[in-house]
Amino acid sequence: MNDLQPIYAGIDVSKASLELAMGAQGTVLSFSNDPAGHKALLKALTGLQRTIGLVVLESTGGYEFECALCLQTAGLAVAVVPSRRARDFARAMGRLAKTDRIDAQGLAHMASVLALGDDLARYTAALPGAKQLALRALVVRRRQLVQMQVAETHHLNTGIATATKSIRAMIKAIGTQIRHVEQEIAQQVQSHHQALTEQLCAVKGVGLRTATTLVAELPELGKLSRRGISALVGVAPMNHDSGRMRGKRVIYGGRASVRAVLYMATLVATKHNRVIKVFYQRLLAAGKPKRLALVACMRKLLIILNAMVRDAQSFSFAKHGLPEIT
Repeated sequence: MNDLQPIYAGIDVSKASLELAMGAQGTVLSFSNDPAGHKALLKALTGLQRTIGLVVLESTGGYEFECALCLQTAGLAVAVVPSRRARDFARAMGRLAKTDRIDAQGLAHMASVLALGDDLARYTAALPGAKQLALRALVVRRRQLVQMQVAETHHLNTGIATATKSIRAMIKAIGTQIRHVEQEIAQQVQSHHQALTEQLCAVKGVGLRTATTLVAELPELGKLSRRGISALVGVAPMNHDSGRMRGKRVIYGGRASVRAVLYMATLVATKHNRVIKVFYQRLLAAGKPKRLALVACMRKLLIILNAMVRDAQSFSFAKHGLPEIT
């Protein structure tokens, strides 16, 4: 009877290799992290006489994407979990040592636990396709270049005269690269994501850069509940109550890059979007600190965008009890 039980697999991912664990204490196989290795790994999984219940991979800066997409395309249930969550689970299970083999078995153990939960669908949501990955890579690259440009500008302000020429040349070169990447982003959006981008940009406060980041780095938009999308981005308040202690609700975790552009969009929306502006002013009038009120507005704006994409509808003031502007 035990032979009929599904297998829960874990894959520890690195740049060059994949370690596949068939169960928390099962066999560990090694594959290369390239198309040939992905094909061989898929063959090892699908060639078993038992069902694969769930495959869990740890998020490792993008090295896991192609493997996870390959497995999901083949019809396997795949979950990509944040590295911090995977490590916390391993510690909780007493796996204090860290090797590729132990990590893979720990992920397999985690898969067996996640499969029992009621929210498994949240972990096994469809991964972004090739077009979305291409846009995400460009958005990330632009952010990296901007960070480099800011760093070089700081060097210019604090550097000595003999280094100024080199710093200025680097700032100019980075600026050229930023323009090239922005052109590629515009082409990707126009070719593959035009309708969704225009739908998001129709909301006052949401500019092209915010919309592009949401499309590229939040593929779950419109597919999760209001609570789920808020928790995923990291703007859902978490309880900190234990015994007699009653702590303040705080936000943490989530996708920092999405949260950053959402924050800037919310700042604009509190001044120019009547729905967010009225909500923000009501919170301030109730005595809420500005920072808390802004986070609440971020969450409200995200929930509005999530509902729009989910229902394939445009933004409407009437839905929020405000008259439309004619």
